[in-house]
Amino acid sequence: MSLLWQARFFTTVNHLRDLPKLNVPEVAFAGRSNAGKSTAINILCNQKKLAFASKTPGRTQHINYFSIGGAHVGQHRKDETKVDEIRALLVDLPGYGYAEVSGTAKLHWQELLGDYVRRREQLAALVLIVDSRRPFTDLDIQMIEWFAPTGKPLHCILSKADKLNRNEQANALRMAHTVLSSYVDGNGVPFPFTAQLFSALKRTGLEEADQRILALTGLDQVPLDVPATQA
Repeated sequence: MSLLWQARFFTTVNHLRDLPKLNVPEVAFAGRSNAGKSTAINILCNQKKLAFASKTPGRTQHINYFSIGGAHVGQHRKDETKVDEIRALLVDLPGYGYAEVSGTAKLHWQELLGDYVRRREQLAALVLIVDSRRPFTDLDIQMIEWFAPTGKPLHCILSKADKLNRNEQANALRMAHTVLSSYVDGNGVPFPFTAQLFSALKRTGLEEADQRILALTGLDQVPLDVPATQA
């Protein structure tokens, strides 16, 4: 059982001023609407409805937080969360790029997400969900360019890989590595950006994604059977 299975809803915010004050690592999930972000979060956390997948893509425009630690596993939602025992937070950012979202909503998205990924001190890493069939839209690139100057790790999950054959999967992964490796610091050293193939339907890449996210939060060093207060 992964520690991610302990995830449970913590809070939702619509303005940066309302972000949690907890000083624990945050790993944020970002992605274009319909890229499979909510599905990826749910399968990684072994829960069906943890992340809300709206029937109208782009409708959800809030930042949703899920806590790891401080309570029993997420299925036991009635258990009180002990805030001082929370080890990390998973952050579900609003999906972007849906054509029917109003101009006002898009502007709010740009301000909310752009400021969050560039300035949030607790943000330890970004997980970017990209549809493997249509990798790196202009908005995906914009998200990367907002985040890259922080120098923090980015992990790209190429979703819906089951829709591609093996050659197409290899090409998608190669393209992702090429794009991500083009981002370098002032000394020409590539940023810590990684990528993998993923399929929620076939559960392809699930273990790799789980291990990577646990490492990004530092939870890979926490034994499953150790209470949070002793970790």
